[in-house]
Parts: sequence; structure tokens; C-alpha cells
Amino acid sequence: MSEVLFLAHRVPFPPDRGDKIRSNHLLRRIAEIAPVHVGALADDAADLAQEGAVAAIATSHCIVRRSAPLPLAALAALGQGLPVSLAAFASAKLQRWVHQLLETRPISAIFVFSGQMAQYVPPEFRGRVVMDFVDVDSAKFEAYSQTGALPRRLLYAREARLLRRFEELAARRATTSLFISREERALFESRLTGSARPDVRALGNGIDTELFDPAMVEPAPELSGEGPGIVFTGQMDYPPNVTAVELFAHEVMPRIRAVHPAACFAIVGRAPTAAVRALEGINGTFVTGAVADVRPWLAGADLVTAPLLIARGVQNKVLEAMAMARPVLLTPAAATGIGGADGEHFALAEAPLALADRALALLADRAAAAALGAAARRFVVAECGWDRVLAPLRELIAGPLESAADAA
Repeated sequence: MSEVLFLAHRVPFPPDRGDKIRSNHLLRRIAEIAPVHVGALADDAADLAQEGAVAAIATSHCIVRRSAPLPLAALAALGQGLPVSLAAFASAKLQRWVHQLLETRPISAIFVFSGQMAQYVPPEFRGRVVMDFVDVDSAKFEAYSQTGALPRRLLYAREARLLRRFEELAARRATTSLFISREERALFESRLTGSARPDVRALGNGIDTELFDPAMVEPAPELSGEGPGIVFTGQMDYPPNVTAVELFAHEVMPRIRAVHPAACFAIVGRAPTAAVRALEGINGTFVTGAVADVRPWLAGADLVTAPLLIARGVQNKVLEAMAMARPVLLTPAAATGIGGADGEHFALAEAPLALADRALALLADRAAAAALGAAARRFVVAECGWDRVLAPLRELIAGPLESAADAA
């Protein structure tokens, strides 16, 4: 084993949002296997401030601020016939660093986190390339293209078409491609063209069950009111999260408050959009914005919900709530890839009326709700620890180099 180049579309520190949690644990595990060099993009000054954390784990690193505004990236992509996702994460400085690194260091493998970063893998590189797509981004844009205003729908449809083609090319270039669940892997494979099949595998998400332990934190005092507290956690400028909380606040909470007039709905997460902020005060809803620690909010929740209509991959918010032994109410989309069972580890519903009915049933039977939460924690402790989930990583990074055709 020589050395590894790790490429990520965001600085993998701090591990405080879904993509960074996964990339952080992957990077830490790879650093245990071999010396690692990190190339990553920074969204803002806060990301740049994490350079010391990257330096502490990496043999060398290059962190570049993403400076092109999205409209300019979109114009560049339109002019070059590229997906906007690629133009938005393009950096000549990072590309030069990658080439110099490959010329001067014994790099035997490149681990690429997120599809946008596949553009940095030189075609002449002959080592292993592990491509962690996480989920099928092009399918997400296809879903976006079905709703909203016409100009935006057309842009989403273009992005979906071009990104789908790029994803397949990247998978065929890679030694192995990874997706976060068997469902995402199957979806990707169903979209491939031609008879030759690249090596595509599922590598799930884990959860730190020692950190997310209800015995380790006190409940948030904001949830100690007269009525039950329902909590949603997530990045609140992410469109599927915005849609989910709007649905719950407007269509589910009125039914819950008809039975529990003092019930509240806490939307917990950074960067709430104007649409999310506008939910403040509606049907018992309040918006926290960024919090220092999400665990007290989960610990204090009578019910945690993730009513996502569009969801790709495994939802970290769901694993965190389950690890905190909370009763969790999910849509089928949000439950994808978790692996548990409805009625045993979480409660499933989709339409607003069904969500309200399941929520009211759990709030009415606190013993059953506690049993559901306890079973959820036992499940993630047994099945979703990072050590267990990332056990195949050593072979993926350091195993013998063979093509997918040879493996078949």
C-alpha cells in the first residue's frame, strides 16, 4: 500500500451535516489504512477555518474556496454543455494540485467523495479509483423537474440528463463505485446503458452510538412545555427538508393540535430559508436555526419526524433520532436504506392524514412509543456502528487492482 488521495466536494470537518458526517468518517478510516492527501472545496470562511483539522489528519492538503456564484457556474455550464453540478465545483487551483501530487507522490488509490469530484481524476491515472456517489444525484434532479415553475423545471431536466450521463462515465472509469444503500445501488444499476456492468456496491452510513446516547445529555428546556414536542432536524436550506416541514406545519400539526392544543413543532437546523422562517408561530411551530448540539433537542422530543417526500440515500437525521431512543415517524422515502421495520423500529406513513394518525397514536400510548424508541436504539447499536459499516473499506482501498470485467 502506498498513499491515497481523498477528494471531497466539501471540507469534511466538522462532521455536523449529512455529507460531512460520512466524508469525515471515511477520511478518518482511510487515514488508518494509509497516508492520505486531502483535496477539498470550502463553501465559506467557516469551512476554511477547518484547515487545521484537515492538516492534523492529512500528509498534505489543498483546501480551495468555492468562489463562483451559482448563477455564474450555471452560465459556464450552459456554455460548455456541462452539468451545473460540475461547473459549481470546478477549480483550476485544485486541479493543478492534484496533477502535481500524482507526479510527486506514490499515490496508489484515489477516493472520490461525491460525483462532482470525479472531474479531478486524470484519465491517465492507473491506480485504484473508488467513487463514492453516496446517492443518485441525477434522479434527485429528475424529481425536482416534475414540480415548480417552468424555467426551473427545464433547468432541472437538463441537469438530470447531463448528470446521468456523467455519473455513468465516472462509474465506468472507477475501479469500484459506492452508494449509500442497496436501493440506491439498484436504482443506479437500472439506469446504466450497455451490457458491460461496472463494479457497483453499497456502503451504508453509520452512527456514533456512544455520542448519540440519551443518557449523555439533558433534554432541551424549550421542549418542556405543557404539550407534546415534535422535532424535525436537518439542513434547512435543503429543498426536500423545506418541503417536508411546510407539509408538517400546515397539514399535520392542525390535526395533532386538535387533540393536543399545546403541541409544538420544533424545526431544528442551520440556514433556514425565508419559507422556513415564515412557519414561525403557525400551528405551534418554532424555528431554532443553528444549534450547538442537536442531541438535547432529540432527547427532549416526544416524537421525531422526517416526513420527506423526496429523499436520496440514508438519512442521518433518522439514525441519530433512533440512536437517541426516540419514537420516529417517517415517510417511506425517509426510511429507505435504514433497514428496520415499520411498527418495530419506527412508524411509517405518507399522506398528511396518515402521518397525523400515526403521530396521535404514539402520543396517546407513551409506553408503546418508549418501546419503539428503545427498539430503535438496539437496532442501530447492533447494525449501524461505523466500525461495522466501514469494515469493507480496507479492501476497497488497498485490495488487488482488477477491472470489473476481470472480477466478473
